[in-house]
Amino acid sequence: MNFSSRKHFIFLFALAIVVVVVPRTILAQNCECAEGLCCSKWGFCGTGNDYCGQGCQGGPCFSASTSSNGGSVSDVVSNAFFNGIADQAASTCEGKGFYTRARFLEALQSYPNFGTMGSTDDSKREIAAFFAHVTHETGHMCFINEINGPSLDYCDENNTEYPCVSGKNYYGRGPIQLSWNFNYGPAGKSIGFDGLNDPDIVARDAVISFKTALWYWMNNCHSLITSGQGFGPTIRAINGQIECDGGNPQTVARRVEYYTEYCQQLGVETGDNLTC
Repeated sequence: MNFSSRKHFIFLFALAIVVVVVPRTILAQNCECAEGLCCSKWGFCGTGNDYCGQGCQGGPCFSASTSSNGGSVSDVVSNAFFNGIADQAASTCEGKGFYTRARFLEALQSYPNFGTMGSTDDSKREIAAFFAHVTHETGHMCFINEINGPSLDYCDENNTEYPCVSGKNYYGRGPIQLSWNFNYGPAGKSIGFDGLNDPDIVARDAVISFKTALWYWMNNCHSLITSGQGFGPTIRAINGQIECDGGNPQTVARRVEYYTEYCQQLGVETGDNLTC
């Protein structure tokens, strides 16, 4: 998965703010904060708007979009729903048997706000949106690694917070093709793996692989769906101007097609703002 320069700039700007306001000593692994503390979108524990506001992943989040509806993702993501996607992958696919519902649900334990915030319809739309992107990014869970990934350069040498390691390649891996050193580094910190020195673990460990997808989603897409902004903004959050603003209308259309199909399966309206 490629990232536009605009998305890159926005990410670095947001990261710079977090570096200033968040102490390094309270990094939360898997959002396991002490009682009464929120896990911020960047994986740190604390209180106040920087931690409990937009993007809050766990704890007493007070953002309007993080009101739990008590729903169960495992009930919505049934065997029939999940396997209806995965079974379309050919037997020769590298992702065959790697992406399983059991591993997804295990990874989900670290992200309790996914698919449980807002209204019941919001939850279903979030689940439909997530799996629409997963379907597109992996070809119905066929691919673990980005096609021709090893030949591509995903090192941002200007990022000193998460510097590239010599000999390592940060091409797309996993359900939402995690890419670039500035994503592997913080994802590893939040989840609990060495993203810079061992990015390939995302392609070896299916639970970690799903966690990186959920990590990226919760940081960049979750609030867009639960606040009613629509599916289109999640496309922009994932692939920016590479697809949006006329960049690649065909891929946008495919993502929308998958989202619409999954909303129909889950019995929920798609909502507005489907494209970007």
